[in-house]
Amino acid sequence: MLNKIEFITAAFSIQKLPSANLPEVILCGRSNVGKSSFINSLFNRKNLAKTSSVPGKTRSLNYYQVGNSFYMVDLPGYGYAKVSKEERNYWQKIMEGYFSLGRNILLAIHLIDSRHTPTALDKALNSYLKENSIPYIVLLNKSDKLNQSELAKAKREALKTFPELVPGETLMFYSALNNTGHREIMERLSDLEKK
Repeated sequence: MLNKIEFITAAFSIQKLPSANLPEVILCGRSNVGKSSFINSLFNRKNLAKTSSVPGKTRSLNYYQVGNSFYMVDLPGYGYAKVSKEERNYWQKIMEGYFSLGRNILLAIHLIDSRHTPTALDKALNSYLKENSIPYIVLLNKSDKLNQSELAKAKREALKTFPELVPGETLMFYSALNNTGHREIMERLSDLEKK
């Protein structure tokens, strides 16, 4: 039932999260990395997730229910310099609160803009996922904006930063525009659905 997805809630505090009756797939990454566009393209729903040209706009944990299988949770983006210190503290607090709850996280999808090398915050997130034994994949997003040599360089940089990744399994390119990576991600989510 991966073709059936609906928006459930935007939670601005961990007290407002939906009941933990379903496991969760989390989307994480820098502000403006394209998580909302990823959701819309993956499920072929134009306005399911609200996209914004203003980085740092998603302040809530946005919950989507995929069939009766799992929640897809769009976590607030990180690392946008122009937001206030209060906003950054708010993000940190809500993220730490979410992870401290021990929710049943099946998979983390860590999106990184393929045009840029992974940042210190990307590395910190990766370390956090490993420390907490959360299975994860890295998606090099917006791959349609790169030529072949740039794609090869982006892949090399990702593997240099995260040597544990396996191309085609835990490291993939993705594009919301030309559907690169769409089939592979849907297959991965279908495998989760069977668990």
